[in-house]
Amino acid sequence: MDFSLIRNFCIIAHIDHGKSTLADRLLEYTNTVEKRDLQEQLLDGMDLERERGITIKSHPVRMSYTAKNGQTYELNLIDTPGHVDFTYEVSRSLGACEGAILLIDATQGVQAQTVANVTLAFKHNLKVIPVINKIDLPAANLPLCYEQLEEVLAIPHEEALCVSGKTGAGVMDLLEEIIEKIPAPKAININGTSALIFDSTYDSYRGVVTYVRVFGGEFARGNRMKLVSTGLESEIKEVGFFSPDMKACDKLTAGSVGYIIPNIKSPSDTKIGDTVTDVKNPCDRALPGFQEIRPMVFSGIYPIDTADYEQLKFSMAKLQLNDAAFFYQPETSAALGFGFRCGFLGLLHMEIIQERLRREYNMDIIATYPSVIYHVYMKSGEVLNIDNPVHLPDLSEIEHIEEPLIQAKIMTPSTYIGDIMNLIMYKRGICTQTDSVDAQHVIITAEIPMHEILIDFHDKLKSITRGYGSMDYEVAGYKQDKLVKLDIMVNGETVDAFSSIVQVDMAQSRGRMLCEKLKDVIPPQMFQVAIQAAVGGKIVARETVRALRKNVLAKCYGGDITRKRKLLEKQKEGKKRMKLIGKVNIPQEAFVAVLKSGDNN
Repeated sequence: MDFSLIRNFCIIAHIDHGKSTLADRLLEYTNTVEKRDLQEQLLDGMDLERERGITIKSHPVRMSYTAKNGQTYELNLIDTPGHVDFTYEVSRSLGACEGAILLIDATQGVQAQTVANVTLAFKHNLKVIPVINKIDLPAANLPLCYEQLEEVLAIPHEEALCVSGKTGAGVMDLLEEIIEKIPAPKAININGTSALIFDSTYDSYRGVVTYVRVFGGEFARGNRMKLVSTGLESEIKEVGFFSPDMKACDKLTAGSVGYIIPNIKSPSDTKIGDTVTDVKNPCDRALPGFQEIRPMVFSGIYPIDTADYEQLKFSMAKLQLNDAAFFYQPETSAALGFGFRCGFLGLLHMEIIQERLRREYNMDIIATYPSVIYHVYMKSGEVLNIDNPVHLPDLSEIEHIEEPLIQAKIMTPSTYIGDIMNLIMYKRGICTQTDSVDAQHVIITAEIPMHEILIDFHDKLKSITRGYGSMDYEVAGYKQDKLVKLDIMVNGETVDAFSSIVQVDMAQSRGRMLCEKLKDVIPPQMFQVAIQAAVGGKIVARETVRALRKNVLAKCYGGDITRKRKLLEKQKEGKKRMKLIGKVNIPQEAFVAVLKSGDNN
């Protein structure tokens, strides 16, 4: 197709601002999908996406639209995830487009992730079309949205279109605006054939399916392609586009968006952001912006029944085929047995993986407390990257430890600014900047250790701000702090699943909290069980599980008191001996109670 008749665009927004619903209306109004096949969130293929109302995997779709000027245009929409965990995937999707529809919820206005995504769009020099969605709701506040557009994003409010993804109001005007405002693809200054991989998935019958935007040349079935970052060559088995199901075609030409199915069986060989070229007509350099995806959050995943280990290993391998950002390797724990150390892009990514293991593969699993990568500087001059507290060397050998920081941008009604400042300080963060958005809203910029936001920071933020606060963050380097390893000992034995790296001033309070929680869930034994929190060799907290006591005097009625004393002494000796050889089995509920605690930090 002629370049001038192609429009490549994506929809960017904060979570739950109506991206998928607007995409449904675009598919309906361009007659891409038959009315009988329409359903809500059509581009969200997973049950999990529909339930939570979030997009986890991006999904492109090609639409054909005849404009008012009589010309038929090819519209390529790339749906993007909205959550901060998937920022790199969003940036690659933006790199495949010339324009972006910026969606703003009429009831909520501009949110933190909206600001982050607009900044990304401007970095890629995209034409941004502001759209105010959900205008059909009674709580819609258009004057606030107009004001925030100009004050926060520096976009004139006259450019904004008002639509309703639910009722379809204003969608036809939006289609005309896309054709008029978003530029057609331009030829880039790279010789040869080139395409950008902005996503990939795995088909159990055909292998790896790469989602691509072609920038130069063309790709056809039977040609040989090459991945620039690895040099891997492969024959192309099929090319095509999404409408929204996969439809094969003869070739993909420059400017178009579609898929290429090479003869590759391992998704780890294809990386998001990589450049694909033709072996006979190679490009002289890679397309800009490629980077390796690195896990940010680590957690151990173990089967509740140790007999399920092989099944869990098989399930994780299959899951990794559809999610190249998911990383795992085998590890063992004295308390939990054989399992895996897993790496994730962020907390939501971790939650999604665990939920998919439970649902799609029927695995009963338990996860250890999530941790991040610490830089440990040894006195010998060596620098270690530690993602598991169990592997932390002895404190006497360590020079200092650095922990990762994030720069958080929190957007909130100004009423809650004091409570948020207290939360940031409690989490060992520093407020670096406060900007007024309008009369009612502020953006707080803060530096917070990543470890402190792992479990409950977002929940507490939503609770404090009655749901009106929103947060976006990016990694902001490493900072030295006094960090120690906190061990939990049950009956004198260290339980490595409960080990964590904490700030030295918080070790005592966290140790006491864990001991109290374990005391409630570990069942009483025939002897007293000591639960202790230790930093190095020093005990910082202790709780005791009371002993079950058999009434040995029940059959001893009457007689001399010495008979009773003799029986009690005998029982006491027995308990001493039992304590020496006795073993405490920690129930799974104990691990769940500790790891799901809302106040773990």
